[in-house]
Amino acid sequence: MSTQPLSPWQRAATGANLLSPGGDLGVTIFEEMTTLALRTGAINLGQGFPDEDGPAEIKDAAQAAIAAGANQYAPGKGILELREAISLHQERFYGLTPDPQTEIIVTTGATEAIAAALLALVGPGDEVLTFEPFYDSYGAIIGLSGARHVTAPLLAPDFMPDLDALAAAFSDRTKVVLVNNPHNPTGAVCPREVLERVVELAVRHDAVIITDEVYEHLTFGARHLPIATLPGAAERTLTISSAGKTFSFTGWKIGWLSGPEHLVAAARTVKQFLSYSSGTPFQSAIAVGLGLPDEFYAGIADTLRLKRDILSEGLRAAGLDVFTPQGTYFVNVDTAPLGISDSVDLARRLPELVGVAAIPVPVFCHAEGAERTRSLLRFAFCKKTYILEEAAERLSTLRDRL
Repeated sequence: MSTQPLSPWQRAATGANLLSPGGDLGVTIFEEMTTLALRTGAINLGQGFPDEDGPAEIKDAAQAAIAAGANQYAPGKGILELREAISLHQERFYGLTPDPQTEIIVTTGATEAIAAALLALVGPGDEVLTFEPFYDSYGAIIGLSGARHVTAPLLAPDFMPDLDALAAAFSDRTKVVLVNNPHNPTGAVCPREVLERVVELAVRHDAVIITDEVYEHLTFGARHLPIATLPGAAERTLTISSAGKTFSFTGWKIGWLSGPEHLVAAARTVKQFLSYSSGTPFQSAIAVGLGLPDEFYAGIADTLRLKRDILSEGLRAAGLDVFTPQGTYFVNVDTAPLGISDSVDLARRLPELVGVAAIPVPVFCHAEGAERTRSLLRFAFCKKTYILEEAAERLSTLRDRL
């Protein structure tokens, strides 16, 4: 690779582990595994998207909005109906009361909200701290911003951080700590003591907290606790979530960001030059979804828990060490009990071996983290029950096919 400074796209690609040391640009692991699954006819448990739609009343609301003419630009910060629904949702579940006029913006998915917040707040010379493994878009946007990406490891089997290591990862250059909770790819849900330590360290180092909570309603026994509800956090926290995971409409790309007015304004300033606005008829439909009764929210978590257990049974039958997740769409396994130490290699072989595709966890890490997680694989269980039953059956034969 040239010794010239990396261009912005190269920084983004490097941050997402897509650029080789020689400068060659690769495809994302999701694209690679999806291509393999299509070529082999394998069941794709790699990328985390559902294979069935969410509630009919939300779809009906979107169709009604289209028919009524809600097909032009929405306001840059989102339609008021949705911003009010987001505020009511935050109050209903968490006791938070963001002002719909000044403390909430609607974004093109949580991914845009994360990008807008990071690009608004950090640049060269700054550091952004995340847990590791980390969702790949974090690395890409941090790289694009020119900031340095620092990580604190999440350690198996429960994927909790070592609090001393977390404290050591902070510095006077830490401008943002980005917390994904419930966590992708590990499925961990942070307890209060971990989140309180994050807040304490953020206050000490005067860092902004950005929290990605897209799996907030998809937890299994462990209660989701937004960082913004903790003492000392609200004035420095941007909370991000989206409709895609909660309502199984990932293709609609409706997300949101809330927090103190000055931080929301900073993110909005960048966001308006990314997409400006999007998804006008979908915004009013998601407002309907956010008002669904408590039974809906309990039901989606209960259904997903059953799917987790179906897939986990097949993974255990394969001889893999299963780390039972407390939330999200994902279950992680250790391949070491089968004598396998390279999960990237196994992921590339798995579609041919048993007809199932997965994602190797090392791709969500920097070099040291990739070594620490090199035998781990992530499987998505947000699929139809009969698909998961078939996948579990296929996976149960893995030991005999190696």
